Amino acid sequence: MTIERLRIEVEGVVQGVGFRPFVFGLAHELGVRGFVSNRAGDVVIEAEAPTAALERFTLALRDRAPAAARVDRIATTHIATRSSDGFTIEASVDEQSAAAIAPDVATCDACVAEVLDAASRRYGYAFTSCAACGPRLTIITAAPYDRARTTMAPFALCDACRAEHDDPHDRRFHAQPIACPRCGPHLAMDGIAGDAIERAAAAIRAGGIVAIKGLGGYHLACDATRQDTVAELRRRKQRDAKPFAVMVADARAAGALAELGPTELALLQSPARPIVLARRRPGVLAEAVCAGVGDVGVLLPYTPLHHLLLRELPGMPLVMTSGNTTDEPIAFLDEDARARLGTIADHFVTHDRAIHMRCEDSVARVIGGAPMILRRARGYAPAPIRMPIAVDRPTLAVGGDLKAAFALAVHDVAFVSPHMGDLDELSAYEAYAKAIEHFEALHRVLPERVVCDRHPDYVTTRFAEQLGLPRLSVQHHHAHFASALADAGLRERAIGIIFDGAGYGDDGAIWGGEILVGDAAVVRRAFHLPYVPQPGGDRAAREPWRMAVAHLVAADEPYDMIDEPRAAAVAALSGALAPPTSSIGRLFDAVAAITGIARHAAYEGHAAMLLEAAARSVAPDSCYPLELAPMIRAVAGDVRRGVARAVIARRFHSTVIELAAHAAEQVARAERVRDVVLSGGVFQNAILAEELPRRLAHAGLRPHVHRRVPPNDGGLALGQLAVAAARGGN
Repeated sequence: MTIERLRIEVEGVVQGVGFRPFVFGLAHELGVRGFVSNRAGDVVIEAEAPTAALERFTLALRDRAPAAARVDRIATTHIATRSSDGFTIEASVDEQSAAAIAPDVATCDACVAEVLDAASRRYGYAFTSCAACGPRLTIITAAPYDRARTTMAPFALCDACRAEHDDPHDRRFHAQPIACPRCGPHLAMDGIAGDAIERAAAAIRAGGIVAIKGLGGYHLACDATRQDTVAELRRRKQRDAKPFAVMVADARAAGALAELGPTELALLQSPARPIVLARRRPGVLAEAVCAGVGDVGVLLPYTPLHHLLLRELPGMPLVMTSGNTTDEPIAFLDEDARARLGTIADHFVTHDRAIHMRCEDSVARVIGGAPMILRRARGYAPAPIRMPIAVDRPTLAVGGDLKAAFALAVHDVAFVSPHMGDLDELSAYEAYAKAIEHFEALHRVLPERVVCDRHPDYVTTRFAEQLGLPRLSVQHHHAHFASALADAGLRERAIGIIFDGAGYGDDGAIWGGEILVGDAAVVRRAFHLPYVPQPGGDRAAREPWRMAVAHLVAADEPYDMIDEPRAAAVAALSGALAPPTSSIGRLFDAVAAITGIARHAAYEGHAAMLLEAAARSVAPDSCYPLELAPMIRAVAGDVRRGVARAVIARRFHSTVIELAAHAAEQVARAERVRDVVLSGGVFQNAILAEELPRRLAHAGLRPHVHRRVPPNDGGLALGQLAVAAARGGN
């Protein structure tokens, strides 16, 4: 019998997810001797056993890994055998190399059962976790991931917790954030310890708004069935129209609020626990929760605190929204939360475990039978993303100004930050800049180059200019295209249907309705919507009637249906006051305004969301002409004839799908390319993202939609990195 020894290096999300205890148990099961250790962001194993046992061991590392782990690569090297007694977990080795950090993980079923078991010593304890679940990114201060490098360091383990930590047969073996009521953090409500959850539940039951300190920041919670309370939360939070997320106790309760298929249910219950967007069922929720939008964002509890709170409020869905006012970053520091949320919340539930990095909830929806991430944050970030082409030096990509996210790359690995929000406010920009510093230290990446958008007035562009590093500027829609290529793992030439709200074009116009062809290094603009003026520039995104006037004038159609006092003045705007745009996003705004569905918008994309909600209420029946001006004239004609708004909205969606498919087919024939990627914020629209790929596939093309990063500007940073990688030293 031949005995061999292997050095096994496991890359991926393998720290902070119970991977070392899993390896320990697997080694004992298969009779493998040696050790396992954390090294920077990876796990290193030395394993000695008969050849057959080593083969089974190596295969099981991938096939039987913990649910929250993600094994990207396993490298094995034969080394000399040596005497080993059993198998051990060794102390982490603090190597100065790039480190992968695990996302926060939802509380596992075993820990939930323990929290709800009156016989358990952790009964009712809001900070229960084990090696397979609990906080990661939000508490880690440095790599590798060990308790001493987290905000749990001040809490010394009691004898009982230490025994669990040191017991190789316990599920808390080498778990870093474990604690119990004797030795861990504690809750308080309004500064008073004891019965915090019960008192918070009573306040919510009475119609109050409660600020709750969670994993990555504060939430604002209230009864989602009370119209008066939800409306008051909107008033205080200064959030007129964006839908609120709703937390419910379990999948059955979620199904009462939204139309959920098996894939949505699996996504809801996954370790990432994102907010899942789905069609809203009528009734139950207060109308102010969704504010006229057809979808509702549902999420399940992902911390013991959530489980305990919902147990006290049986059957009650809770609004669970970010602790901030509109456009501000989520509050995560206690003093800042009290200062900023004091006029919003009636009560505060806090605890004494520090949050080191803020992190919002992720948002996803199911498209084409698989999840599409719309906001990548808790549960997903900063899990490493493998790129099809490696960068030639450590690189920072700063992303864009809206739905901001930055990214760091070393070799073929990208670490994309959690969603950072919009950078319009100074506080949001400061949080963004501080997060970059933390990420560089945490991942041990000192960038030697920076990549930014080509827009000269983006705050991210100015940030990049101040770094003093070699800088690469990438056109906005090229970055979207490259992001979709990297997301799909494509290196070959492809077509990119890039439908967006706005991006600074190579000719100085505002792009957003483009078909590109090429690869991550070089693209050519093969098609775009005809330019129309965008009256008032960015103001048009909040006042869709402006784009309605512009499109009607461009189509030689009267704009008398737009009942706005300034319509005539807006129609006369030109030059710098009405820059040319090819934006599909602004076209959606125009049609929403022409139909009367939305003349004004509370946020960018609001009018388009209302248009989509109307379109989803009827079945498709026909298309408008595929040329822009005749299309607008046909829409206006239907409005004048009294055709139902929903029917017009559905016809418009079908027209956009047919127009995009027709143009892509022409480019595919001319360029001899079959792969087509879809990117840009417009592809958050479920009708387009579902139906256009089917239409392209029917034409013999190979469509690809985003899966690992959002199609919106939250995916820009990955695309910027992909362009830098493809261009090498240029």
